[in-house]
Parts: sequence; structure tokens; C-alpha cells
Amino acid sequence: MINITHKNTSLRKAIAQARLSVSSEATIEAVRSRTVPKGDVLEFSRAAGLLAIKKTSDVIPDCHPLPVEYATIKHEIEGLDILIYVEVHTIYRTGVEVEAMHGAAITALTMYDMLKPIDKNITIGDIKLVQKKGGKSDFKESVPELKCAVVVCSDSVSARTKHDQAGQAIIRILESHQLKAAVYDIIPDEIQLVQDKARSLQADGYRLALFCGGTGLSPRDTTPEALSPLLDRPIPGIMETARNYGQERTPYAMMSRGVAGFMGDMLVVTLPGSTKGAEESMHALFPHILHLFKVAKGAQHYTEP
Repeated sequence: MINITHKNTSLRKAIAQARLSVSSEATIEAVRSRTVPKGDVLEFSRAAGLLAIKKTSDVIPDCHPLPVEYATIKHEIEGLDILIYVEVHTIYRTGVEVEAMHGAAITALTMYDMLKPIDKNITIGDIKLVQKKGGKSDFKESVPELKCAVVVCSDSVSARTKHDQAGQAIIRILESHQLKAAVYDIIPDEIQLVQDKARSLQADGYRLALFCGGTGLSPRDTTPEALSPLLDRPIPGIMETARNYGQERTPYAMMSRGVAGFMGDMLVVTLPGSTKGAEESMHALFPHILHLFKVAKGAQHYTEP
């Protein structure tokens, strides 16, 4: 199975369809009147489909087991066709498209099995995904010409006693979201230097400034203290999201002291100095954080009545 541990948990939905076609109106009438010798076709097939939804990962090797939070199966009769609609919801890291399609297929197959004694010309077709919602693609934002900067705040890296890996990881993840770091700087973790760099980036028209390092518990970790006074509009939810994401993977995430918010029109975000911590924080925040620029742009055009 593919690795999904880096993905965010979100509400995901899927609707799948299958079509069962019979050869005579008599078969449809037997289904409607519940006089099929093997039993109530609609209710039996619905039960089988629900079971199939929950057992999907047992029969499809690469399918992840996941919590099924909601499932429903509906039948619609159109002429000699019976349309089956299966809807599945979960709050998880991967979607439920396969679960919905598996449920639709087994619902149709159960109907076939129950109807074949009275109709020898039944066919099953059009098993397909009708709709899906949730996941990264639903939250992706298009942000044209977003000027980005990555600043590594580290005494040891700036002194060249250590090699920067966290900043490079941040740049790679930005690029995966079609964003380019126009500035990549390494500076000592000193309050005045960090503040000067933030003011310089703001003056140069940068919209996103990612400061990496200096968020730990050491007395020398001062990046949050440097940037907090400069934020016009703090957004605590950004760091809450990053910490929650991190704590699902390591309890040490609770020790991060990161801050985030707008400094004028520039969004400032502090990230851990460890490579893993920086990567996890980036996965937690992107691409969802880009919605802030859309909201902020709308707010600029709003005037009090």
C-alpha cells in the first residue's frame, strides 16, 4: 500500500453508480412487488452492498482500511434498468471512491444472483464513480505571482558548522505546489537580525515569508520572540494546525513555539528547524494555507456600509 501518513485527515465523500438491466417488465414487477422467490431483492442487495463497503480493504490488496462514517444505498427503476447509487463518507487521510464502487458492484451482483432464476438475460454495466469530494484537490488554491521567501534562522548553519536541510526541504515542498522561493537566506537566530530580515522582505513586496528554526525551548531559540511583535494580525490557528498534525506523529511536537500571522500584506510563518519537523509542518499547512491570500484579498475590497 502507498504511504498516506503525510496526508491530512478531512471529510471525504464518494458516490458510485451501477446499472442492472433485466429483459422483461415481469422481472421489474417481481422486484417491485417483492415476489422474487429468493426474497426481497432490494433489501437483500442493500445489505450485501453495505457489507461490501466495509469489507473493501479485505478483498482489494492495495486499499487502505478506513472508518466508514456513513453509507447509504438507493435503487431507482428506469424502464428495464435498475440504477444503484452508493454513497460513502469517511473522515480520514484517503478517499472512499473504491468503497463506493465496490458497494455498487456487489449490490448489483447480489441482485443478479437473486433474479437469475426468473430472468436469464440480466446484464450489469456502467459501474462508475459519479462524484467525489474532500482531499487535497478540493482545497487547492490558485495564487498567481506569490512572492515567497525562505529564511533559515540558525547560529550553527550560518556559521557553517552544520548544513541546512530543513530550508531545502521547505523549498522542495513549495515547488510541489508551484511556488518558488525567490529568496533563500541563512541568518543567525538573533532577534534584531530576524526582525530586520522580516522588515526587509515586507518592504520588497514579499507575500509569504517562511522562517525556519529558532522555535524550540533553548534560550538561544528566539525567532518567535522576534516576529511576534511585528504581526499586525496573528493567526493562531496556523500553528495549532501544524502542532496537531505533528502530535499525531510525535509527542514532542507540543514543544514547538511557532507563531504565524500577517505583517501588513505579508504572511509570516515560523517552522521548526529540524528537517522532519519542517516537512511535517509544510504538509500540515499546504495547500490549505494559500486560501488566506484569497480571503485577505477579498477583505481589502470590503468597505463598511
